[in-house]
Amino acid sequence: MTAILEAADLTKTYGSGDGAVAALRGVSLTITQGDFIAIMGPSGCGKSTLINVLAGLDRPTSGEVTIAGRRIDRMSESQLARLHRSKIGFMFQSFNLIPTLSAGENVELVLRLNGNRRRKARRMATELLARLGVESKRNTAPGLLSGGEQQRVALARAIANSPDVVFADEPTGNLDSTATREVLSLLKVARDKGQTLIVVTHDARVAAAADRVVTMRDGLVVDQAELGSVRTTTGIGEWSGAR
Repeated sequence: MTAILEAADLTKTYGSGDGAVAALRGVSLTITQGDFIAIMGPSGCGKSTLINVLAGLDRPTSGEVTIAGRRIDRMSESQLARLHRSKIGFMFQSFNLIPTLSAGENVELVLRLNGNRRRKARRMATELLARLGVESKRNTAPGLLSGGEQQRVALARAIANSPDVVFADEPTGNLDSTATREVLSLLKVARDKGQTLIVVTHDARVAAAADRVVTMRDGLVVDQAELGSVRTTTGIGEWSGAR
């Protein structure tokens, strides 16, 4: 299978001197096109930092990130912006919805920026929101949505352009079981279309839907297990299987 994303010996250090904090300490990953990867581990282990660096939202202190054969850690800000519009979707843990736009307009905006006409963008946005059970909120401002509703709008925005790679930070963190099933169903559809999914999660249901579970601790990848050999044990994030 073709590698869509490769990370080589990534480090990320915040601060300097005695106050320096090493968030990543030599992480290497190869992810093939169409993979659904779940990244798990305790809070503060570097999961969110890793996907920020992999997506080009943050620069590594050292190491390389390649997406579709292109070194993104060397790209200029304008080059990264073009890449994000066309190739990468990102769902932030804090949602980052534009407060002056409605839920539907937040999703339509990314479609319009990628060249879709207004009518098509509106139709596509409405269909996505309907799949996630929030079509009735399409004209509502983000500040009037619940946390779970904002989360689903943010996911719709992340996948709207059918990007090659979708990054999601805790996509089911505020959702009940029904909404979680809706999100997982949409993620599986994206994967079946050939999109690559890289998801940070504490949710065993999300991990069970993935092709591979990557476990992190203290800024390091300590385990990688293929779904076929993975079994949950006494707690989320405890896995046995291929290493």
